Formats: sequence, C-alpha cells, structure tokens
Amino acid sequence: MPEHRARKHHQDRVAEALREEIGAMIEGELSDPRIDFCHVSEVALNPGGKSARVYVVVDSNAKDIAKSESDTIAGLEAAKGYIRHELKERMGVRHVPDLSFLADRSGRFQARIEELMERSRKRQKVPAEEPARIAHEAPLK
Repeated sequence: MPEHRARKHHQDRVAEALREEIGAMIEGELSDPRIDFCHVSEVALNPGGKSARVYVVVDSNAKDIAKSESDTIAGLEAAKGYIRHELKERMGVRHVPDLSFLADRSGRFQARIEELMERSRKRQKVPAEEPARIAHEAPLK
C-alpha cells in the first residue's frame, strides 16, 4: 500500500496552523475569567480531519493546579463555537474540525520523573575518586 506522505504533510500543516491560531486567540481575544494563563502545546488532528484534540498546558504557578485546569478547560469548551467560527474566517477553509480541549500534564509528569531520578542518582552516587581508582587498577584483557 503506498504511503500518503502528501496527506500526512497536509494534516501536519493544518494541525500547526490550528495550534498557532488557537494560541493567539487564547492569549488575546478570549476574556472568560475561567481561562487561566495557558498555552496550546499540541493539536492532534484525526486522520479524516473531522475532529482535533487540543492539548493545553496551564501555568503551574497557580495555587490549585487541578481546579485551574478544570476551569480553563470548561472556559475553552464554552468558547468552542467562537473559536471554530474565528478559525473558519482566519484560515479560509470550508470545514473546521470539531475541537475537544484537554489538559496536557506531560510537563509536570516529566518534571516529577526527573526529580525522582535525581534522588536515585544521589543515593547511588559513588565517591569521585572511587571510579578512577577502580579503572586504574583493572587489568586490560
């Protein structure tokens, strides 16, 4: 079966354009008080192009991050009609995919994993002169 590189390239370009346009709207045009400081990290367009998942990263400096995420997603879901209308006007396309907004928590998970790995490294750390002495005394084969 032949690869459809052109179709994949088109979907990637559309997803990137959606990410940029939605990000610009969130930064400047949406005035819903529920929407906290956030940015769009990724737009995953389904193969048919009829729907897209918009991943939003909420600023981690908020006091209650879980409530801030849920409020922001609710505000974006409420503004979905406006966002789709504006996307249609700005991008000049016939059909704008149906949008679903999701909180992107991967950055926080990654930071937590890095913290745990660093703790593990500190516990298993060998004194600096120990590896040098072992390498110097080991016979070559």
